[in-house]
Amino acid sequence: MLQQLEKLASYIGNTPLMELKHDHAHLFAKLEYNNFSGSSKDRAAYSIVYNGIRSGRINQDTTIIASSSGNLAIAVASICKMLGLKFIPVIDPNINSAYESLLNLLSYKVVKVSERDKTGGYLLTRIDTVNRLHAGTSNSFIADQYGDPNNYKGYYGLTDEIISAFDHIDYVFIAVSSSGAITGISKSLKQKRPDVKIVGVDVEGSVIFNAPPVKRYISGIGASQVPPIISNAIIDDVVIVSQPDIIKGCFELLHEQVIFAGASSGAVYFAAKQYFQHHNHATPPTALMVFPDKGHTYLDTIYNKQWGDQLAEKLTVATIS
Repeated sequence: MLQQLEKLASYIGNTPLMELKHDHAHLFAKLEYNNFSGSSKDRAAYSIVYNGIRSGRINQDTTIIASSSGNLAIAVASICKMLGLKFIPVIDPNINSAYESLLNLLSYKVVKVSERDKTGGYLLTRIDTVNRLHAGTSNSFIADQYGDPNNYKGYYGLTDEIISAFDHIDYVFIAVSSSGAITGISKSLKQKRPDVKIVGVDVEGSVIFNAPPVKRYISGIGASQVPPIISNAIIDDVVIVSQPDIIKGCFELLHEQVIFAGASSGAVYFAAKQYFQHHNHATPPTALMVFPDKGHTYLDTIYNKQWGDQLAEKLTVATIS
């Protein structure tokens, strides 16, 4: 299986770097949606599965189980389909309908939880379900994006790409969820470029940076628990954006830069723009934004005006109550 999987490696990484228009900084975007299955999570999924096979924990008869709001599940499902492995993703109602449809095509079985956890999210419910499935399934393996160090180690290659592309860089903006990207990039980049500032971008209601939990309706960013692997990250600053700001960021990214990207990308773009409006520099800084995925799976949500209006109404009611 390893030899078969290694053939996929050439389709992961070396993603395009695009310079964007901006008045206050030299902004660049790393277009991670050009990876094999369409997101930066290909790096994590490949690393987790590869090392699972190499260690002997995954063989041809293993069932792989994972909790995911979308991209990690798609990445693991694609790899498992190629290797002929059974895969069971555990998802929740916030997943985009296109992702859910694709997972039903690629996976052995899809399990969808419906009960919110104590934080108002679904992550803890998904994790409990994964653990229960793992306990009841012989020869099973959890592709654990929250606790497996191979998640963040999968992003070391992205750091190499950053270093080769920039003689000097001041900032890297990265959205957080399972925190593999920000942990892997910050840990490895700081070793070689210690002066680079790592800025984490999170959403209101996520508890990753000790903010109070609030119901979230946008998948792909934030979490209902602090991912264990983030303890290995080296983060200099954090920007928290609201859910409406994510929608605004996605539309601004589309209209200003002609990049049709997903929620995390919109959040990162909005955060970087706001950051450089409030942080003065003698000379324009050079900053890289990691854009994890494309926007096509958000057509029914973020890019749907009716859905956006409904979200605004829900958030208004929640604030009043």
